[in-house]
Amino acid sequence: MLVGIGYDVHRLVKGRRLVLGGVEIDSPLGLDGHSDADVVIHAVCDAVLGAAALGDIGEHFPDSDPKWKNVSSKVLLEHVVSLAGEKGLKANNLDVVIIAQVPKLGRKKLEMRDVMARLLGISPDRVNVKATTTEGLDDIGEGKGIAAQAVVSLSGV
Repeated sequence: MLVGIGYDVHRLVKGRRLVLGGVEIDSPLGLDGHSDADVVIHAVCDAVLGAAALGDIGEHFPDSDPKWKNVSSKVLLEHVVSLAGEKGLKANNLDVVIIAQVPKLGRKKLEMRDVMARLLGISPDRVNVKATTTEGLDDIGEGKGIAAQAVVSLSGV
């Protein structure tokens, strides 16, 4: 069994959609970034890449490449899962924590779980999505950004 960890953070800005875990969230602010800036899926991508010893998301999807401009991060995760598959690896489980003061995510976490389970090719009962705040501390606590951490385990198929 191989384990990888991923982390991502993006600034909240006006004029962008908010996408987390592959699910659009109703919000007046969205995340700033080259792709759709889905911090959750970006963290999952890095966790899969780390477990498979395949580098990091910036190496595979550089923000200098117009090919990735505004692309859905679900496409990025599909590609990363395929790279791991080429090494004979498949996801076992995923644990994600979203760090955000706003918005409240409530039932959207279940939708995120289902989307990421499908993208990873595993059962939803192998995916856990949690959310927490920073209790008003730092830029995230002031509602200026959102971060996510992910841990994934892979094994040979």
